[in-house]
Amino acid sequence: MTNPSALPNAAMREAVIAVAFDAASAILGIYDSEFAVQHKDDDSPLTAADLAAHRCIVDALARITPDIPVLSEESAHEVPTAMRRQWTRLWIVDPLDGTREFVKRNGEFTVNIALIEDGVAVWGIVQAPVTGELWHGGAALGAFRREGSRDLPLHVRRPATAPLRVAASRSHRDGRTQAFIDRMGETEPVGLGSSLKFCKLAEGTLDVYPRFGPTSEWDTAAGQCVLEGAGGAVLDPQGRPFRYNQRERILNGDFIALGDVELPWREWMGDRA
Repeated sequence: MTNPSALPNAAMREAVIAVAFDAASAILGIYDSEFAVQHKDDDSPLTAADLAAHRCIVDALARITPDIPVLSEESAHEVPTAMRRQWTRLWIVDPLDGTREFVKRNGEFTVNIALIEDGVAVWGIVQAPVTGELWHGGAALGAFRREGSRDLPLHVRRPATAPLRVAASRSHRDGRTQAFIDRMGETEPVGLGSSLKFCKLAEGTLDVYPRFGPTSEWDTAAGQCVLEGAGGAVLDPQGRPFRYNQRERILNGDFIALGDVELPWREWMGDRA
């Protein structure tokens, strides 16, 4: 159970939601222009939009919560592991999740901001710059989609019935993902980029999101908050909820994101469960 004192109050939540919209504006200013694409050491793409959103978010969080350090994808390399591991409370930020989708100009990219307390993702925001949609929530706070000045509560689809709607590429699936889906029975694959998958699970328009292969903590933290707030879960193959800033590396292992936690996901994992 999350300590209530660890949860952000309403004023803090609104201030950080405003930051996400500001970051989206910075991203769209570059999205609508001709932009160059660089590549990091791991060959992942980097654009001026990633850096503009990063600066916007990091500078704003430093003003709003000067006592809470920030681990952002675009500056994580500057933070020594020993220092990071001492942080019991921190923001984990992906200024532009889905840079490949940004480069393709398909709109399926997001701004991710999550608050972590003692390894637990307690509250997060996912904002989609192109559509203007914003989701926020946490396990102890509920999950919501912001509609103008109103928050609409979100709930996962439970019970989830066949055909199960599973987040998976229609054309590019690795063998482990395909084997998992084959065990699920009747399914309807849905291709979608970035942390939007967690939000659609929270809204009940997706049921399952299996991920086999590396992601980073900033890819999942905010989406996990929204999904848990709507009644879902993000679990490792042993059924443990994902935790953050607990390891030497910031890479995640395999996971399964579920709307209906009663689904027989262990059977689908086969001998990996």
